[in-house]
Amino acid sequence: MKIALIAHDKKKNESIELAKAYRDVLGTHELYATGTTGTLIMGETGLPIHRMKSGPLGGDQQIGAMLACGELDLIIFLRDPLTAQPHEPDVSALLRLCDVQAIPLATNASSAKALLEAMKNGVYFS
Repeated sequence: MKIALIAHDKKKNESIELAKAYRDVLGTHELYATGTTGTLIMGETGLPIHRMKSGPLGGDQQIGAMLACGELDLIIFLRDPLTAQPHEPDVSALLRLCDVQAIPLATNASSAKALLEAMKNGVYFS
């Protein structure tokens, strides 16, 4: 599976902890991430990750283009709902594309854990 990892600034530590906890699951898949999130997760876990640009600099749009082309299977996007994002239209477009393409999307740690636990138990999404 091809999995994208994205996290707003205030959720970066949470994304690192999630990746560390599920390193064994994530390590068996092809990972993509926006720039800073990918760099931080790689540094803490050693997982190989294809990094895009930072979210506000077009990384969300790069992930969105992959979604639109059917190149991703699952998105983990830890969002900060309490902080205004300068690239909110890109974020909204990304979420909409997940719905259009019927791609599983986790927007918080609890939903991410549910998807990763399912994958750990052999359930895959297509």
